[in-house]
Amino acid sequence: MAQNRNDLLAVLAVVKKYNLKGTEELLKKEAGLIDIPENVAGEAEVNSVLAAYKSEGDPDIYENSYMELRKFVDDSLDIYKHELALILYPVLVHMYIELVYNSHEEQAKKLITKFGPEQEYYYQDELARLSMVTKRDQMSGNDITDTFKSNAFTIRISRDTLSLLKRHLHEKKASVILNIVNEHMYFDLYEGVARNKAQCDATSGAMTGEAKRQDNKIKVYYGLLKEPDVQTLQPAAPPEEDDDMDPDAPDKPKKKKPKKDPLYSKKPKSDPNAPPLDRIPLPKLKDVDKMEKVKALREASKRVNLGPDSLPSICMYTLLNANYTVTCADLCEDSSLIAVGFSDSSIRVWSMTPVKLREMKSAEQLKEIDRDAEDVLIRMLDDRKAELCRTLCGHSGPIYRTSFAPDRTMMLSCSEDCTIRLWSLHTWTCVVVYKGHQFSVWDVRFSPHGHYFVSCSHDKTARLWSTDSHQPLRIFAGHLADVDVCIFHPNSNYVATGSSDRSVRLWDVCVGNHHRLLTGHKAPIYSLAFSMCGRYLASGSADNRVLIWDLAHGHLIAALTGHGATVHSMCFSRDGTILATGGLDCALKLWDFTKLVDDISGENVNVSHNPDVRDGEPYLLRTFPTKQSPFLTLHFTRRNLLLGVGMYELGV
Repeated sequence: MAQNRNDLLAVLAVVKKYNLKGTEELLKKEAGLIDIPENVAGEAEVNSVLAAYKSEGDPDIYENSYMELRKFVDDSLDIYKHELALILYPVLVHMYIELVYNSHEEQAKKLITKFGPEQEYYYQDELARLSMVTKRDQMSGNDITDTFKSNAFTIRISRDTLSLLKRHLHEKKASVILNIVNEHMYFDLYEGVARNKAQCDATSGAMTGEAKRQDNKIKVYYGLLKEPDVQTLQPAAPPEEDDDMDPDAPDKPKKKKPKKDPLYSKKPKSDPNAPPLDRIPLPKLKDVDKMEKVKALREASKRVNLGPDSLPSICMYTLLNANYTVTCADLCEDSSLIAVGFSDSSIRVWSMTPVKLREMKSAEQLKEIDRDAEDVLIRMLDDRKAELCRTLCGHSGPIYRTSFAPDRTMMLSCSEDCTIRLWSLHTWTCVVVYKGHQFSVWDVRFSPHGHYFVSCSHDKTARLWSTDSHQPLRIFAGHLADVDVCIFHPNSNYVATGSSDRSVRLWDVCVGNHHRLLTGHKAPIYSLAFSMCGRYLASGSADNRVLIWDLAHGHLIAALTGHGATVHSMCFSRDGTILATGGLDCALKLWDFTKLVDDISGENVNVSHNPDVRDGEPYLLRTFPTKQSPFLTLHFTRRNLLLGVGMYELGV
C-alpha cells in the first residue's frame, strides 16, 4: 500500500508541475489523497519519477544503468569495493527478469550475454538456466525466477558502505537500480570496518546471498545427553561365606572380595550445554539396550587414542564388477553389518563377522519356544537358515541411502520411487512403507537414539518421522533447491541438512524451525558430519572443500581444501581427534581436528561479522590414494579402526 501511495503522489507531483488544477482535484478526490501538503515533490523528485516511468518504456536504460553501477564499484576505495561488488549479481538478475517481463527479449539477452560471464563462477549455472527464460509466460513455475521474486537477496554490509551506495544512487538518479535495491535486496547492517575480499568470499555463494545475523542468534543446545546409568545391570556379587565360623577348615585361606568393574562405577556426567532430557520424548532403554551400551563401553576402553603421531589403521572394502550399479553403502554402529544399495532397486546386506545372518523361525516353531527364557531372542532365530548375504527387494527405483537402527534389528532405505522402507533384519522383509515426499528421496538417517528418523528429497523439504507412524511428525521447509543430505545431531534434538541451494541449515526437531543458516559453499552439499562433542559441524561439497562450522555462534571457522572432486563422505574418529574425508577423486584425507579446535578456542569471536576463516593446510595429516575407487562411505569402528567402502571404476 505504501508503494501505491508513493506512485499516486508521484503522479500528483507531475500534475502540479504542469498546473493542471482540474485534474489535480479529481485525482485527489478519487484516490482519497486528503490533507496533502502543497509542495508534494521538488524539481529533482519529479524528474526522478519521470525517469522511473520512462525506464519501463526504454529498455536500453538498463544496460547503461548497470555499466554506471559497475564503474562506481570499480572506482570505489578498496576498503568498500568488495562489499559493493556483492550487489552486482542480484541487480543483473532482476534487470533480466524485468526486461523479460516487459517483453524486451533482445535487450535482456544482450544484457546477460554481455555481463553474465563477469559474475562469480558459482553463479554461472543459475545464469545459464535463467537465460533459457526468454518469454513472460515461461516465468510462472520457473524455479529461478520464483526464487528471486519471492526471496530478498541478503548482503551483509557495513553502515559506511551502504551510505556510500545510497548516496551514489540518489545522485545519479538511478531509479532502475534503486527500485531493485529497495524491493528485492536485504542489507544486514553492522557497525565497523567493511570486510575484505577474503571475508566476503567466505560466506557468499548461496542462491539468495548470505545468512542474516538474526538467523544464527537463537541458542542451540549442542551438548550431549547424559548417558544412561548402567549400574543397575551390575552382576550381583556371590554371598560371602563366613569361613571363620567353620571349625573343619581352620587353615582355609579367606576368599578375596570381587573387584568392582570400573565400567559400572563410573557415574555419567552432565553437559552444561545439553538440552533438558525431557525436551523431546525418547524411547526408554530396555535391559538389552543397556547391555549393548556396556559392550560398547568395553570396546571403547580398548580403542587406540589417535593423533598426529598415531594415525588410524585403514581397511578399504572395494566393490568389484559394480560399475554403474552400486549407488550407496552403509555400515552399522558396531561395524558388524554392511548394506549396499543398487541401481536395480535391490539392497544387499552382508555380515562383516563370522556370525551369519539368521532368519526368524516359522510361526509354528515359535509357538514351542518358552517366552520367559532369558535367551528368548536367540531361540527365535533359526541357525539352519543362516546366510552370509541377504537380498532385500521392494523398491521400484535406484536406492540412494540405507541406514541401520542403533540396535541393528531394523534398517531404512530410500529410493527414486519417492518412498522410504523399513526392513526387519529378523525376518528380512519390508514391514512399513513411508509415503509423503513428492519426488526422489535422496537421504534417510536413523536418530542415534532410535525410534526417529529423518529424510530429505528433491521436493526441497526434509521430514522427521517416527517408526510407529506412517505420517511425518515435522516438515522442514525453507531450502530453495534439492535437499541432498541430512543427519541427526548426536543428542537427537537437531537435524542438519545440506542443499543444492549451497546452504546448510540446522533444524530444531522440537519446534520445526531452522536455528542456524550457514552459507559459504559454492556448490551443492553432499556430506555432513557432527563432531563427537556436538559443537562443530563439517560439510563436504561439490566445490571440493570441507567447511567446519561452530554451531554455538553459527560461524565458519575453517575451510579444508585439497580434494580434487566432490567430497562424498566424512567421519569423525570415536575420540573426536581426527576427521576423515573421502572424495570422488579416489583420495582419503585425515585432518587434525584437535589442533584446529585448540587454535580457535583462544580467539575472540567477532560477533558483528564472521571471523577470519582458517586455511586447512596446517591441519592435513596425510592423504591416502586408492587406485580407482571413489569413496561411498567412511566409518570408524568402536576401537578407532577406519573402514572405507568404494567401488572400482574403470577409467577414473
